[in-house]
Amino acid sequence: MTDLDIPRLLAYRPEPGAFDERVILVTGAADGIGRAVAEACAAAGAIVVLLDKDLKGLEAVYDRIEQAGHPQPAIYPLNLEGATVKDYGDLAENIRDSLGRLDGLVLNAGWAGALMPMKNYDPELWFKVINSNLHGPFFLTQAVLPLLEASPTGSLVVSTQNARKAFWGAFGMAKAAQDGLIDILSHEHRNEPRFLHVNGIDTGPVRTRFRAGHYPGENPDLLPEPEAVVGPYLYFLDPGDRTTTGLNISLEGQVPVPHAAS
Repeated sequence: MTDLDIPRLLAYRPEPGAFDERVILVTGAADGIGRAVAEACAAAGAIVVLLDKDLKGLEAVYDRIEQAGHPQPAIYPLNLEGATVKDYGDLAENIRDSLGRLDGLVLNAGWAGALMPMKNYDPELWFKVINSNLHGPFFLTQAVLPLLEASPTGSLVVSTQNARKAFWGAFGMAKAAQDGLIDILSHEHRNEPRFLHVNGIDTGPVRTRFRAGHYPGENPDLLPEPEAVVGPYLYFLDPGDRTTTGLNISLEGQVPVPHAAS
């Protein structure tokens, strides 16, 4: 956790031109928080690489960014569940060849599979969930680390979640491991010349398809929209901050809900 002022982080927006020419890769960019973060980065001037398994969703986000007059994004369809180490290496090579750099990575994609007791967990489902939420993010990060290290202000932001709860199984264990990824990488990259910002954001409940799929009885009007939580992502990706690293902040209970009074 951190003593950063959460309301100020939620309201944070970069200075005009701060993200110009920055290249930022966002996973899970077709919907929800990933979409909102990708669109906010593009609005701030970044070239955004949109990664998701949902090609139609990616195309819709691409069109929204382009129609808004922001820098032209790139689409990279990839399913973390079945991607290989070579697939991630190819992705890094494509970014290097086509864009020449990578300044930020947002690990946001997530898939929980099914909620069930550990004793009933299907081994095949276990491997799929672990691949999507642990192996995939790790090998993707490993593949693009040389690009992030080469950036004057490289940043890695992880969408974390406290899922160490009954019935969350492989997803809960993978999210706990992502917390460890933040700790390990932030310590390995604290010193120049390889300094890399590595931080996490647990947004708490947000109005997304992921949330609705696991809490079907919940009233979505009582949850904040994804756009309400982009401020901290922009702060951690902003090249003006050269020191903040190793934090994993929680926004739960602090994000305004527009419909709460109705």
